[in-house]
Formats: sequence, structure tokens, C-alpha cells
Amino acid sequence: MAEIQYLLWLSTCPGLSPRSQVTLLRYFGSAERVYCGRGPDYEPFSLSGRAKAALGDKSLDRVQRILERCDRLGLFLLTCQDSTYPERLLQLEDYPLVLYGRGRPVRFDEEAAIAVVGARACTPYGVKMAGRFGFGLARAGALVVSGLAQGIDAAALKGALQGGGAPVSVLAGGVDVVYPRQNQWLYEDVAAQGTLLSENPPGTGIEGWRFPVRNRILSGLTLGTLVVEAGERSGALITARNALDQGREVYAIPGPVDGPMSVGANRLISRGEARLVYGAWDILWEYESRFAHKLRHPGLITQETVDQRLAAVPTPPPEPKPEPKAAAGELPVLPRTQLEQMGEEQREIFALLAEKALTADDLVGETEIPARRVNTALTLMQTMGYLKELPGRRFAAAVRFEDQG
Repeated sequence: MAEIQYLLWLSTCPGLSPRSQVTLLRYFGSAERVYCGRGPDYEPFSLSGRAKAALGDKSLDRVQRILERCDRLGLFLLTCQDSTYPERLLQLEDYPLVLYGRGRPVRFDEEAAIAVVGARACTPYGVKMAGRFGFGLARAGALVVSGLAQGIDAAALKGALQGGGAPVSVLAGGVDVVYPRQNQWLYEDVAAQGTLLSENPPGTGIEGWRFPVRNRILSGLTLGTLVVEAGERSGALITARNALDQGREVYAIPGPVDGPMSVGANRLISRGEARLVYGAWDILWEYESRFAHKLRHPGLITQETVDQRLAAVPTPPPEPKPEPKAAAGELPVLPRTQLEQMGEEQREIFALLAEKALTADDLVGETEIPARRVNTALTLMQTMGYLKELPGRRFAAAVRFEDQG
């Protein structure tokens, strides 16, 4: 436990870059020895006055507040000295000493993890492609890793959730800070089914400079980075550059030659820095033998069905629409087409909840759908306003559809 405190102290010293933190840790041999150092011990390093002052502050009050907050929020800590810390990250010269997480811990070295990145101000084409690739990668057993920004990040994460995956979102602020606020529902979905990670302590606010620093973790955790859409100066290109510098693969989806949001991806392809891909297996084929226990070739599914599933999740959630008036005690009636847009598993779950209130565990038992997909379906249908939660974590239909009893 003591070493964790010293790692937290070192990783939160103001003025110390991640690279400087790693350099000090390697030189002294442990975070405790860095902590016990005195002014002259730090002279061999080119440190700012602010960094030297921070290293001279031996108070652990800040560390104690962080630990208490993590405990209160139910967060987990992963340090660079833990056996489960990703070897992929340890290969970096500026790996994070500590990761804060919400959700399920992930053994990244055992996962065929692929980062999906792109522009916030993307086109409808970009949203569609990011959703399709997120869906396809997750359905094939890959782990989708992205940020939580509007645009490509959000579309890829939603696609992965709809594909039955447990995606990972690496945040620029604290793991408890939702940004942008309109993605609160997506943040909760990823936390429930996958993992939220950050190198920053809980409560850390959003500052622009944190995003490019964060991007090295996105590429570092993964086997390769897929660029969906990127303008000429997009942050996604920083992630792609990090991936290349880290010796990882880069993939890109081509776009219209005259499209401003296609400049970055097209240029990566033309320079030979990224492989042009048309589908998930254009990425995954080279990892199939290495991750045979994870990757799979799922049954065929039409693109129309995929697009219907992806369209069922709003971005951002729309303002509540006026519901048809219903008689006292009756549920509002919605068009049958909305029921048909649900995925097969969602329709099966809704049919049961239209008859009686059930818990998530009840639904797993009655449908034989895996628990994580049941929970995802419940969250999505609540977001759409189709379900309501009752006391005792039971769920029931909040609407009924035309031609439904």
C-alpha cells in the first residue's frame, strides 16, 4: 500500500510531465526513493522550478484525498507495478504511472484491442462508418477503445455496445468527469458494460492540453488505431502519429477527395502510413491466430440490420417528444416501426417486460441472453423511454406499440 501512495504522489506532482515521472522512477528505482530524495538528488535532471518545488513538498495529504475519493466513488487503481498493468503501455517512454478506472478491469495484453478515433465535427458518412466498424469489431470479439467526444468517438462506442462489446473509453479529465455533458448516457453505458480510464485523479477538470497527452494512452493500449475521419489538424492525427511512433499499426477509412473531413485519413493512406480498410476483418485478420480465444467469425448479418440497430441509439438523446395521450392507467402508444427498429434481443426483452416487471437477473434466466447484453439493452431502452425502472431494480414497459395488446 505504501508504494501506491508514493506512486500517486509522484504522478500528481505539478510541473512533472509523464516522461519526467518515468525517468525519475527508473533512475531512483522506486517511487518511495524519489519521494525520499532531496534537492541535490534531483539536480541531474532538467526540471522546472515548479517541478523541483513539487518534489520538495513531502506532504501526502493530496494522496490521502485522492484515495478517499476513489473509495467513495468505487473506482479502481492500476499502477505500473501491478502484474495486470498492460505491458503495451510499459513499452512507452511516457507511460502513466497510475490509471484510475470505473467499470471492469481489463487485461489489455490479452485483448485484440483497436482504437477508433476521428473528428468531433464529422459528417453523417463518418458517423455511419464509425458505428459500423465499432459494431463489427465488437461483434468479432475485438475490444473497441476510444474517447468520449461527440462525433466519431461516440458513434464508435455506440456501435461497440450494440455489437455486444464492452468498450473502453479513455478520458482526458478525471474518470468521474463527464465531457461533453450531453454524453452522460453514453458515459453511463460504457461504465456499466465496459471500462472508463484516466491517468488523472478523480475531479480533474477538462483542459484542452490534456487531450493530446491522453491520446498516447489510446494508441498505447491497442494493437492498432483506426482513423475514420480527420481534418487537416485533427487530434485524431496526433493519435495516429503516436501509434506509428509506438510501432503500432494505423488503419484508415477513405473518404471523398474533396471532403475537408477526409483530408487526414486520405493523406495517411496516400503516404503509406495507414492501411486502407473496408470492414472489421480487414483489420483483424492478422491478429486471428494470436487471439484465437477472443476473435470469432459471427453469423452473417445484413448491413440494413446493422444500420437499424445503430439508428436506434440517438446522438445526443433527443428532447422528449410529446407522447400520445392515453386513458388513465394505460401506457402511451407508439408506432410499430419503432419496435421493428430494435435489435432482436431488445424486442425479446421488451416482450417479457410488457407482460410483467422483472429484474435483470430474471431476464437473463428467461432469455439466456448474456448478462452484459441484457444490461446494455435495458440501459438503451430506458434512454429511449421504452422502459421504466421500479423499486427493487425491476424493469417494466413504459409504452406499448401499435398492434400490441
